[in-house]
Amino acid sequence: MPTQVKVPAAGESITSANVANWHKKDGETVAKGDVLVTLETDKVSNELVADVAGVLKVLVKEGEEVAIGTVIAEIDESEAAPAESESAPAPETSETKSVEAPSSSEGKVIDVKVPAAGESITSANVAAWQKKDGDIVSKGDVLVTLETDKVSTELESDESGVLKVLVPEGEEVSIGTVIARITVGAGAAKAPEKAPAKPATKAEPPAPAPKPAAPEKIKPDFSALLDSKEKVEVTPVSEGRTTRRKMSMLRRKISTHLVNAQQTAAILTTFNEADMSAVMGLRKDVQDAFIKKHGVKLGFMSFFVKAVVQALKDVPAVNAQIDGNEIVENHFYDVGVAIGTEKGLVVPVLRDCDEKGFAEIEKDILAYAEKARDGKMQIEDLQGGVFTISNGGTYGSLLSTPILNPPQSGILGMHTIQQRPVAVNGKVEIRPMMYLALSYDHRLVDGKEAVTFLIRIKDCIENPTRLLLEM
Repeated sequence: MPTQVKVPAAGESITSANVANWHKKDGETVAKGDVLVTLETDKVSNELVADVAGVLKVLVKEGEEVAIGTVIAEIDESEAAPAESESAPAPETSETKSVEAPSSSEGKVIDVKVPAAGESITSANVAAWQKKDGDIVSKGDVLVTLETDKVSTELESDESGVLKVLVPEGEEVSIGTVIARITVGAGAAKAPEKAPAKPATKAEPPAPAPKPAAPEKIKPDFSALLDSKEKVEVTPVSEGRTTRRKMSMLRRKISTHLVNAQQTAAILTTFNEADMSAVMGLRKDVQDAFIKKHGVKLGFMSFFVKAVVQALKDVPAVNAQIDGNEIVENHFYDVGVAIGTEKGLVVPVLRDCDEKGFAEIEKDILAYAEKARDGKMQIEDLQGGVFTISNGGTYGSLLSTPILNPPQSGILGMHTIQQRPVAVNGKVEIRPMMYLALSYDHRLVDGKEAVTFLIRIKDCIENPTRLLLEM
């Protein structure tokens, strides 16, 4: 009896799913573990993989919405058996004993597929091929860099062999798409050129040219792109006085995220300023000893992270979020720090900042900055923050109104430090001043709480010894 492929349960409130994309065709032979289909619900997308090897029979077409538990395909295991018996090695005889049999893996073709990167991610962009079409690759070599709307990842080769690129750079493809194939073993690639000649005779004719290998089947969506080298290379299109290029997935995600934030939250911003003299003086006094002991510099950001933690403890309304008709109060302090990259803004999260010292925070920030620069940020690095800090001052910003990072209820904007005249004990003095901006969700946080929160940060920065004593 064929093995049934059913729509799995995806949560108590989900009663149906949409058959979004079949990755294997009707009648195609599949292996155990192959991604068969992408299913979409009103909340998440997930992929079903084959539990057994056999021939696939598709029962429900793409685009159809079906109930949970519906049988959408069957896998006939019996039809896969003959293929396995044909590949079994023949018994050794006196005639075959002297002939060295090729390796069982040599000549095998394996697919390079776009891996799953999270429930909400359904596609990826082929950002850069690290190996070229026809290159000989080794197991563990980085083949390609993929970009989703959240992170970048690198795919490594699972086997050694010859690479055949199927999808060019710049193309966006679904999760599970085969973007390349590897013919395992260098011998498999050279076999057509070194076909064994027949035993020599007195009037031996020239050896016939080797029969060309059968062309690989390429998906129709990409065959036109592989016709010429010019079509494979994706470049911006110049139109006289303008240049048009495709928006990256990260930039598209940022755009959608920011627009949604403006439309779903009642964002209001309050301002203040902080005298940075005490922090700057403290850094100058301890910097050399701090570097010698911890191996990293003492920056401004660790002071602001610790100040935010203290303010969140004192004004817990800012450390909460709205979920439908409920308020979720957070009792942990995972703070996101916005980092600008060439491809866009990412916000990695510093975990348990209330339990970490200045050195640990500085090391975490440095590690995230390196991962962002190298395009190795993971989706787990960006999830779960309760508050965000954005430092526009690194680019010279004097004042701004930062946008919330939903579902968070607050974001702090730091700005450039400027020498300005201020009144100190009845006298005018020149002090290094920084404008601070707190944007907050007015649906949850009242003006009094927002102002109190920002003043708490100001007090911590102007009296940094209070941070050390957690006062």
